[in-house]
Amino acid sequence: MLDQSQAQRIFDKVKKFSSVGEVEVIFSSTNYSLTRFANNMIHQNVSELNEVASIRVAFDGKTARATTNRFDDDGLKRAVQSAEGIAKVQEPDADHLPMAKAEEGKPAAGKDGGAYPSRSFEQTAAITPADRADAVGKIVDVAKKNKLVTAGIYSSSDSAEAIINSNGLSAFHRQTSAEVSITMLAGDSSGWQKANSSDARNLEPVHLAEIAAHKARDSRSPLELVPGKYTVILEPAAVLDLVGFMFWDFGGMAVLDQRSFLNNRIGTKLFGENITIIDDVRHPLQSNAPFDGEGVARTRVNLVDKGVVQNLVYARSTAAKIRTSEYAGKVGEIRVTGHGFPLPNEMGEAPANIVFITQGNEQTVDQMIASTERGVLITRLWYIREVNPYEKMLTGMTRDGTFLVEGGKVKQGIRNFRFNQSIIDTLNNVEAMGKAVRASGEEAFDMVVPAMKVGGFNFTEVTKF
Repeated sequence: MLDQSQAQRIFDKVKKFSSVGEVEVIFSSTNYSLTRFANNMIHQNVSELNEVASIRVAFDGKTARATTNRFDDDGLKRAVQSAEGIAKVQEPDADHLPMAKAEEGKPAAGKDGGAYPSRSFEQTAAITPADRADAVGKIVDVAKKNKLVTAGIYSSSDSAEAIINSNGLSAFHRQTSAEVSITMLAGDSSGWQKANSSDARNLEPVHLAEIAAHKARDSRSPLELVPGKYTVILEPAAVLDLVGFMFWDFGGMAVLDQRSFLNNRIGTKLFGENITIIDDVRHPLQSNAPFDGEGVARTRVNLVDKGVVQNLVYARSTAAKIRTSEYAGKVGEIRVTGHGFPLPNEMGEAPANIVFITQGNEQTVDQMIASTERGVLITRLWYIREVNPYEKMLTGMTRDGTFLVEGGKVKQGIRNFRFNQSIIDTLNNVEAMGKAVRASGEEAFDMVVPAMKVGGFNFTEVTKF
């Protein structure tokens, strides 16, 4: 596993091999292992150590990048020469900025920065194939006890990333991760659960398996409901995968390019009063490095406050562009927030550490069910696609545990629905929320989100399973 001193030594070589003024190297070192199971047995176990150096050069308003996984002198020389050769044939970019300086990589003070929690745990890094196999064995025991078939994965990783440049910036981050995903299958029903954490002690594979088995068992012989608008109770994974489609639009470049649903809406009350969203890499349930793709320190950003869209996130160059654009004074506070992607790129930036702030009076899913006369309980959503980007209209399907709620109780499983639903409408019709938790899905990155009870959710047709 690459450490900070090794990264510095490699960078010093790269700088010596380069003939241009500015050089940057992004290092990635990941030791990743995966145990995959299906049909109640393990069928794959893999482990991979992958180390990469991505080298960027910049001169005369031009920049280019080349990548290598060879850290010997010849491999590094070839990558440097490749990056310089590509840069030489580029057209100069009038908006090109010098590489970030050392002070730009230092954490901000006060509410926007401060202490960064450790996300590297020895217990997670030390997970062995035998440990994962033991956990899978217990998951399979739950499946057999319930006369079900299970499939899924248990993965673990130990990773390091660093960015060093010739302007004195040097940032390093190490993080571990463990993830469990479980599907329980019956003849005509299924259940699912997934969780991810830097600290493997936070994962409870048996508990997750029992929930997934309960959903599969209780949704057998599903009833077919008539499509239409229903009150829905979305578990956190369903909320995550639905709202995840809107956060690419919270970047300054998306607004400049007029490809954001927030164009002409910043500063307006777009969602319900109970919706407050921040981006905060230092939140205890979050993950990721405390710096962005240029090495700039990430800061906390208030994205939505009581339904009003407040701010965007910015990379260095986007902040400079937008200050002199027609959008200056119309997009909230303009400041470099540390959310840029590695350069060169066409996307600019995006928030990566979403946290929904609940305002007290949180309800459990059981309490939401108890207050619902007729509705649908949804475990998760999948195969989601955007239909209308500006209204954030999405289509997709329910999956792995969809239930009829009647008279304040879960009555029985129902056939899955296809939905056509606007995220804007969804977040304007949230009747109740649970405690925000770290959630994992399949369509969006992990976030800290609550379960939600939402009125008027639009189902358009019934699926065949």
